[in-house]
Order: sequence, then structure tokens, then C-alpha cells
Amino acid sequence: MLEKVRLGPTGKKILMIGTMIPFLLLGVDGYLNKFSNDLTVATVNKAKITLPEYNRAIENVKKRMVSENKKVDPAMFDSFEFKESIVDGIITKQLLNEDIKKTKFKISDQQLSQYIVGMPEFQKDGKFLQELYDKVLKNNQLTPKKFEESIRNDLLIQQVRNGLQKLTFIPPNNLAETLKATSQQREVSIVEFKTKDYMSKTNVTEKDTQVFYDQNKEKFAAPEQIKAEFVVFSLASILPSINITEEEVKAFYKSNSEKYQGQQQREASHILIAASKNTSPADKAKAKARAEDILSQIKKNPKSFEELATKYSQDPESTKKGGELGAFGRGMMVKPFEDAVFLMKINDISNIVESDFGFHIIKLTKIIGENGSYETLRPQIKAELIYQKGQEKYITLADEFSNKVYEQSSSLDAVSKKFNLPIQKTDWLSRSDSDKFFKNEALMNALFIKESIKDRRNTESIELTPNNLVSARVVDYKAKSTRLFTDVKKDIEDYLKFESAKKMVASEGEVALKLTSDSLHKIDWQPLLVVDRKNTKGLSDAVIKEAFKLSTEKLPSYGGFIDGNNGYVIVKVNKITFPNDANEENKKAFESDYLEALSSEYLSAYLKGLKAKASVSVNQKFFETTQKN
Repeated sequence: MLEKVRLGPTGKKILMIGTMIPFLLLGVDGYLNKFSNDLTVATVNKAKITLPEYNRAIENVKKRMVSENKKVDPAMFDSFEFKESIVDGIITKQLLNEDIKKTKFKISDQQLSQYIVGMPEFQKDGKFLQELYDKVLKNNQLTPKKFEESIRNDLLIQQVRNGLQKLTFIPPNNLAETLKATSQQREVSIVEFKTKDYMSKTNVTEKDTQVFYDQNKEKFAAPEQIKAEFVVFSLASILPSINITEEEVKAFYKSNSEKYQGQQQREASHILIAASKNTSPADKAKAKARAEDILSQIKKNPKSFEELATKYSQDPESTKKGGELGAFGRGMMVKPFEDAVFLMKINDISNIVESDFGFHIIKLTKIIGENGSYETLRPQIKAELIYQKGQEKYITLADEFSNKVYEQSSSLDAVSKKFNLPIQKTDWLSRSDSDKFFKNEALMNALFIKESIKDRRNTESIELTPNNLVSARVVDYKAKSTRLFTDVKKDIEDYLKFESAKKMVASEGEVALKLTSDSLHKIDWQPLLVVDRKNTKGLSDAVIKEAFKLSTEKLPSYGGFIDGNNGYVIVKVNKITFPNDANEENKKAFESDYLEALSSEYLSAYLKGLKAKASVSVNQKFFETTQKN
């Protein structure tokens, strides 16, 4: 039912593209533009994944993040992990498409047409409008053929997923046993033998530390180090000098007014009593009476909305979340619903709202964003224009900056004077200090090459983070050496004490575990806690794992384990219980979650199988190049 009331993922994606504000997406440079469109990022069974395809995938991710109101950290888009995940996603989609063709999954023209005609964003007053369809596609720079191919592909992939879900089956006995094991509670207590408490009991002599030093000198090697000076040329330093007139702001708003309409969003919950167009008048009257009865209960106790939504709403998806529908903008809900909710204030509860799907009771929970008026959007538009102009100027001056540090490479003075940039200095740095200081492997590599150390010349211009260029030069150097015994003596002594304490703790813990039950009973146990696999009451994962691993044939039951460097832990299970709250509703919810988890595993295994059988090659030089630029 919910899929009919709200837009599906594809529909929502299309609608949101039309309302994007470019300013929100400009935090990431198009640093890949210099590559040829023919550059191959990866190959999948001889099919090439090209740079434009990769760029489109990145833009789709950015747009989705904006539509979901997620904060965008531009540095994330420049990380190796992000780029790798994008490529992996494209590879997975390519493999799915190939397998769909082999297995002859098919979406007929009629099925495709029915789906598109039924998409709410192309409807007005419940009817498909060709003019609206053409307008949405035009606003998103899509041809009908390209759009229909995309929708067909999405439906085919969904067909594959649905097929895997139908294969998911749990034998009743297995389900019952799993539910019983999952809901089981154990009464647990622990006693800890902490390593730090045994440090004072250890004895380490100077001879011990000297022997350890002599046998492990490689551990005390001091890495080569440099001192450097550097300058940073950034977009942030340019923005304050950019001026935007009121006329420019008004002109931009006027030419982009369509993009700003319907930008504001709502978050709401609802209770739906279903009654379609074909419902008989008598049944429709019964449905409305039921909705009015629920509304009267809510008016008496507004806090009961979520509970009543879970109990009575006939929208199967939102019912699971107490009626919650999430965020939506104009055009994403049927008109009577939209008209009502956009007139409401936060925490308002509507009267009965009738739509083609039945009778709704709506609660508005949040308003997101501003309306589309000029005065409201003026500061945002001005910031966008400042950013655009600043970036244009930055791109032009960035070339000058790069040329300057190269042409006058013996010093940073010239580039510092030309761009009014302060020359900054570092303390001693090793390669591993990159994460603490520059956080840029390419720059550290450039500083530690022989030419930089010997000739003391400027490095090339390197993108430190998006819209920030840096050039640096070595001013002092220390070769690799071994630290003196006197410098590391205290560290060695502490290390040996700690290792000795760990052995003592493990030994005493294991001895204690072997004591008789009477003796164990006298140990100073921590207070008993009743835990299950989800509610751990603050106990560590390692303790919970040990507690549920112990046999319960004879209680109390004891077990022990070494808890890393922390010490030794003895775990006692005093008794086990099986709660009686596993009613039919809980069982169904558990079965649904279990089936969903199994279905996800099937899908994951299916995709792994496709990758294992395929010939996949990723262009690692592409990642190396983009990382350096």
C-alpha cells in the first residue's frame, strides 16, 4: 500500500534531481576532467567501464546525499575507499545486467508502460499527464528512450531480488529453535584480574632491559626525518574578495525559479484505513467510521498516535515504524494528503483526510528547509554565486600557482609574495607523521624522494584536499639511526613489566578457574546481571560471547578467557530463563527480520558468485593518478 501512496526509489530520485541546488554539490572539484573520456576505469568480461560512467555514478551519490539531507564532507569524495566503492558498485551492476540477459529475465513493454504511467510524479488528480512526463524528463536532461531504459533496468534488477527472496525458506522447527536461542536470557556475573594491578608485583632489572635492547635493536630504529616549509593556496582565501550585486542575485533567482519551488520538505506519520476507488459505498462508510473512532482516541490521548498506528494502520510499511513516512516534498504524495500536510504545523494532528487509497489521520513531526521565496533564498543564492565566481578565479590562479612553484623551484619566496601566502614551517617529520600533519601521502612521498632531500627544491603543486593546493620544500634532514639505550631504557622497562604482569594475571586467573565451586563462590564477584544477546547491560562483547558459549547442563557454570592486554576474566552463568513475551506479533516480526537477513545473505552470496566467475580487471593506475592530483 505504501508504494502506491509514496514514490518508489526511482520516482523519488527523478523528482529530487529537479530540485537540486548546484551550490550544495560544488564542494568537490572536477579533478578528473583532464582525463580522456575514453579512459578505462575497469573491465568486466571485456566490457569497459569508462570515466564518464564513473563520474555519473559519483554525481548520483552526491545528489542522493543532498536529497537525504546528509552533511557532505568534500574530503570523503577524494578518498581511495570512496572511489573504490563507486567502481565496485558499477562492476556489480554490470555483472547483474549480464546475468539478467543470460537468464532471460524480461520486462515487457506493457509492464514498463504500466509502471511509468502509474508513477505519481507524472500524474495530476490521479491521471497520467504526457505534458508532465515530458517536463520532468526535460528538466532532468533525459530522453524518453534513456529514461525508459533506466526504469526497465531497475525493474529487471528488482525482479532478480524478488526471485531470491522467494527462495528464502525457514523450516518451522528451525525458526522456533532460533527464536528460543535468540530470546534466551542468562544471569551472569564476572570477576576481573586486571593487568595494571599486577605491574607493581613485577621485577625487571637493568640487565633485563639491556639484554632486550641488544636483542631487538631493529625495534629502536629512528626513521629518517625532515623539516619542511610550505605554502597553501586555497579557494577559502579567495572567497572574501568576491563581490556579488543584488541584481546578480535577483537575475539568478529569476532564471532558476523552477528549481526552488517545492524545496521545503515535511516529515510525517499517518494512520491509513484502506478504501480504494472500487470499494462499495457501504464498506467505505465503515472504513471512514473506523478512522473517526481512531481519531477520537487520539484526540483524548495524542501520545497514543504511534501505538494506534502500529495497531490499526493498513499501510504495511509505515505500520512497522509507528506510521512514520520519512521526509517528502511537494509532488511526492497524493494531492489530498499533500494539501493537508503542507498546511499543518509541527505536532498537529489532522482531521480525516480522504484520498484514492482510503482515509488518513496525519501527524506532522518535522519541517525541513525553507520555502522558495526570494527573501528566504537570497543568502543561499548569494553564497552560491560567490562560490561559483570564487571557484572560477581559483581555477585560473591555480595554474599560475603551479607554474610559479615550478619555475622558481629553489625557494617559496616568489610564490609567497605573488599570492600573499605565509610560508609555514614544520617540526621534524617522519613519513609516518603524514597522518598527524599533512594527511597527504602524495606530498610526503614528494618530500622524501632523494632529489627533494638533496636539492632542496619545491615540490610540484599538490592537491592537499579539494580546493587546496600546497607546495613544500625540505629545509633540514636527519638520516635513519638507532636510538640510544639511555633514551629508550624507561620504555623497555615499562614494556617488560607489562608483559610480565600479563603472564602473572593469566596464570592466577587460570588457577582461580580450577578452584572448587565452594572456593569460587567466595570470590568477590561483580553484581549479577540478566542479559541477552541484544541487551548486554554494558558487558563487553567478549564477556557475552563467553557467557553464551558456556554449557548450562549444570549450573552455576564457569569459564575464563584472556581479555587482550586488559587481563583475565572469569565468567559465571548462574541460571537461564526464556521470556514468555514471544507472542504471535513478536514471532511474526522475528520471522520477517530473519527472512530479510537470510535474503540479504542469499543476495550477497549470489553477487560473490557472479564476481568469482567473471573476469574483472580494475585500472589501479587510475586510482594512483587521481590520488596524486
